[in-house]
Amino acid sequence: MANRDIPKQRLNMAGLRKSMRLFGFMKTADRWLLALGTLFLAITAGTALLFPELLGNMVDSYSDINKLQKTATAFLYLFLAQAVFSFLRIGLYVRVAENLTAGLRNRLYQSVLQQNMDFFHQNRIGDLISRFTADIGQIQDTFTSNLAMFLRQFMVIIGGIAYLFFTSNTLSLYMLASVPVVVVISMFFGRFIRKIGKQVQELTGNNSVIAEETFTGIQSVKAFTNETFEMSRYGKDVEILRKKSIYRGLLRGAFSSFIIVCLFGSIVWLIFMGLGMVRSGEMALGELISFMFFTGFVGGSIGGMAEQFVQIQKTLGAVERVLDLIDKPVETNEAPNLENTFSGGVRFEHVGFCYPGRPDYTVLEDVSFQIGAGKTLAIVGPSGAGKSTIINLMYRFYEPIKGSIYLGDKSIAEAHVYDLRRQLALVPQEIILFGGSIYDNILYGNPSADKEAVISSAKQANAHEFISAFPEGYETLVGDRGIKLSGGQRQRIAIARAILRNPQLLILDEATSSLDSESEELVQSALKTLMKDRTSIVIAHRLSTIRHADTILVLKQGRIIEQGSHEALMGLADGYYRSMVERQQDHTDFINHQENP
Repeated sequence: MANRDIPKQRLNMAGLRKSMRLFGFMKTADRWLLALGTLFLAITAGTALLFPELLGNMVDSYSDINKLQKTATAFLYLFLAQAVFSFLRIGLYVRVAENLTAGLRNRLYQSVLQQNMDFFHQNRIGDLISRFTADIGQIQDTFTSNLAMFLRQFMVIIGGIAYLFFTSNTLSLYMLASVPVVVVISMFFGRFIRKIGKQVQELTGNNSVIAEETFTGIQSVKAFTNETFEMSRYGKDVEILRKKSIYRGLLRGAFSSFIIVCLFGSIVWLIFMGLGMVRSGEMALGELISFMFFTGFVGGSIGGMAEQFVQIQKTLGAVERVLDLIDKPVETNEAPNLENTFSGGVRFEHVGFCYPGRPDYTVLEDVSFQIGAGKTLAIVGPSGAGKSTIINLMYRFYEPIKGSIYLGDKSIAEAHVYDLRRQLALVPQEIILFGGSIYDNILYGNPSADKEAVISSAKQANAHEFISAFPEGYETLVGDRGIKLSGGQRQRIAIARAILRNPQLLILDEATSSLDSESEELVQSALKTLMKDRTSIVIAHRLSTIRHADTILVLKQGRIIEQGSHEALMGLADGYYRSMVERQQDHTDFINHQENP
């Protein structure tokens, strides 16, 4: 999201007080640097106000070479002072702004990262990312330039108006009756044009979306012979964009005409009145030139302050959104006990659960089961039965609304979430790898492990052979989300990561359901190594892979309707599990018959 799209926040005391908290993120030294930078800013504003005065003196002293030389020397010192103090001010403001935004980014990242899973389900990732990009960028821009420009223009307006009245009360009243009024009208006119411009930008974006959708789904477009339909849809959108763009162009033309007639007309009128005062001896020609330059400074600053004011309003909104996230309570503030370990099996006792966003919909109801240490539990059932919810509760991504969960003889509700999660490892169906090297992705399971342990884990996961075949070996970059690797390769890296973690409890979300037969065989072999003598929970979609599980739970609508070994459940004549196996087997036989008639 671009900075210009950031919503504004009304300027009020509550917003200002909240924004003042930003100074709490500054180090004491940075606050002093900001104060020093502001002093340099005041000096540059004051030297800028000397420019029209010296210019007037130069005009009045054109016949006196000595005075002219002195004025030229004063100009040289003025420009030198402007250059030095402007450089110092910019350097100090940039340093303060970068230190501030670095601290904000770190605090914001820490706060978001430590939120519970419900937070991430309730907030779109794109919106969260925009806090780091658009909002932090807006704050950075404000402290780097917008705030300085606002203060400078404010100082120029105050100092300029004071000088104008000191030079000529009569001409100053003429100026205040014309130029500021024209500038204010121009500001409102310009705001209206920006609003139309934003609409044109949105229409242009919509136009691009249509093209992107069409080209992304080009196979469907051509399959349904809808080229004509898409061309018509795009053409209508282009026509709307064309009309709105013409309207914006006409408004810009009217605005330019307004500026030419009114603003320049006001300046010419002031010059005319001033020349009359010069002829009457009320003021010198140099004073008139100084007066007109000051008028330009004041008018330009009034117009510039409007834009800076808008930016400051946006910054207030950005600060509020960033601080709201930073202030949000994190998942836990307790310090983990790295010596704390769990051992034994898993036990659910009368567990019930509803997701916070859907309190009227029961996901799990009175779920009780037990699995011994070193044993394997498989969970099956239709989509929405609550299989993944059991895993979410094991990880304490959510808390049950009733009942208790035990890992060994310890209730997980009493455990620090980090202590608990260090004992667990998940191998999901859809593997997410981070955009680093293969080595880094395996090491993610245990960042303190050495290279030998990483390679050993890869060998146990049947991954070492294909990794070694890459020219860069373990340093091979996997690409965004592991896109450079095949599905089977990603699965084996994920298994190696879980082996390196050496968990007390292993959780598998059907890690072979989307693999070809060759990759599945390698992954299954790696999984057997990983599961050996380890307490394991398997969410099963392909029922043929869980025949040897010690216990199979059958979930339906959040309840356990059957449980037992594969043989025991297949022995139930009208059993739900048996019907699932038979339907899946019939489907497999049909596919095999189609492929080998």
